[in-house]
Amino acid sequence: MNEQHTPELNGFCPVAYFAVGEPMQGHSEYSSTYNGKLYHFVNEEVKQEFDRDPERYLPAYDGMCAFGMSIEKEFEADPTNFKIIDGKLHLFLKSEDTNALELWNKEDESKCLANADRYWNKRVMA
Repeated sequence: MNEQHTPELNGFCPVAYFAVGEPMQGHSEYSSTYNGKLYHFVNEEVKQEFDRDPERYLPAYDGMCAFGMSIEKEFEADPTNFKIIDGKLHLFLKSEDTNALELWNKEDESKCLANADRYWNKRVMA
């Protein structure tokens, strides 16, 4: 149970997106593993909040870029480029050339979500 591996969200606290509306770096001394993935938290109280209901705080599409999912592409997301949609954390690619959140916001969000969900479900079932 003492496996060493890289934390999800590049170590950002999954609860902070909801609690303070921005990513905050978590600390390794406050960590939990859920579904084989390691998460870091800003403090013990926040860790306990996650432990009570982890599904509430997990990013959509296993943390991959939501815009990418909507166009049936798999891009690594930047955990500092995010949007909470219908109570769910969505992450987006951000590079020198592309800000996928800006692209997402130019589209019909409900259509993007439907496309992303459809692709994700197809991918998960494969």
